[in-house]
Amino acid sequence: MSEDIFDAIIVGAGPSGSACALKAAEGGANVVFVERGDYPGAKNVQGAVLYAKQLDAVVPQFWKDPEFPGERNVTEQRAVITSGREDWVSVSFRGGRYKQEPPNCFTIIRCQFDRWFAKKAEEKGAQLFTGVTVRELLKNNGAVAGVKTSEGEDLGSRCVVACDGVNSMVAQKLGVIDEWRMDEVAMGVKEVLELPKEKIDDRFALEGNEGLTIEFFGSISHGMIGYAFLYTNKESLSVGVGAKLSDLRRTMIKPYDLLDFVKTHPYISRLIKGAKPLEYSAHLIPEGGFHSMPPLTGNGFVICGDAAQMVNPTHREGSNLAMTSGQLAGETVVYAKRKNDFSQATLQEYERKLKASYVWPDLWEHRDVEINVEKDPSILEVYPRLIVEALYHHFTVDGRPKAVHKKETMALFLKERGLLKILQDAWRLRGAVG
Repeated sequence: MSEDIFDAIIVGAGPSGSACALKAAEGGANVVFVERGDYPGAKNVQGAVLYAKQLDAVVPQFWKDPEFPGERNVTEQRAVITSGREDWVSVSFRGGRYKQEPPNCFTIIRCQFDRWFAKKAEEKGAQLFTGVTVRELLKNNGAVAGVKTSEGEDLGSRCVVACDGVNSMVAQKLGVIDEWRMDEVAMGVKEVLELPKEKIDDRFALEGNEGLTIEFFGSISHGMIGYAFLYTNKESLSVGVGAKLSDLRRTMIKPYDLLDFVKTHPYISRLIKGAKPLEYSAHLIPEGGFHSMPPLTGNGFVICGDAAQMVNPTHREGSNLAMTSGQLAGETVVYAKRKNDFSQATLQEYERKLKASYVWPDLWEHRDVEINVEKDPSILEVYPRLIVEALYHHFTVDGRPKAVHKKETMALFLKERGLLKILQDAWRLRGAVG
């Protein structure tokens, strides 16, 4: 390893780390990014949906790169609200515009994507060290001045950027976070199931490179804050579910039992019939959002992505926030290098950039959604049931006037929740659909 004093050491080679390394190196900074896995992506688990806009900002027109490991261009996104085992409501958007450039999002396999993204950073001049774990932070007059690696080697730098995920060792060593509370993280479990392309195309009405994502809410999560998903890849399906650790502890449901329940749901079991398991994985997911974000900068450090709880669970967004935060951190490293100052006063440019982007406003807007749900978890099962009942009455033809069905539906809503309670719920949860 180099004995140079780097402008920045970036810990982690996931979406935020590679975005940071690429933009910093592109701007002329001398940077290294270290990854504890044998290769980028070896330790990462994600659904995974990759949003194009944020990657395009770092790797312009990446989708034209013949080596880009995108699985499918997502042209249809579907939400399914479940009530019990046999009733559900499905809402889908299939967009012809999603077939045009620029695309909206792709399904990916993280181990393939992370290697490709890290290579792009290396091509800009960033140095990648793999199989390296950071053990300690080096300090100089109270400022972070590098890292001590698992090999016992000291790497000096003017700044350390924490992109090392939800269990960020860097953030813990900085003392800005302790162990996350159980209501600040979720456990996600996922299986990749092999299925031939022609069967996927036929079952999901897809052609060519078209892809589909489905999210499941309601009874499928057993009253816990969480959701299930099914994403189409080229020749496989990603099926998974996540729930807050606090809810898993409260219900005593084991994550793999929850996944088995999801896979046997009638809606899903038909879609995965005949598919062969290829991979099983489990991973902690940040859930705290805005209220759990640690200090993002200090003398000689910046914190990005999952390490900073930058996840918007109500909109299934995480990797896009990670890439944007990494990009802005990389730009901030270049800014600090030009000023020859890596103090907190200068690195706070990162926070200013975040506030001027979509990241900060989105996290702020959705900051209380899960907190409000936790105050009354019945919301997670009552409204799915009411929505299903409303649609049941709407489509039922039994010889009675439609006005009778409407009256029964309204009476059911008022009995279950009451008008005042419904209005209060709508106000408290407005960010969930905003």
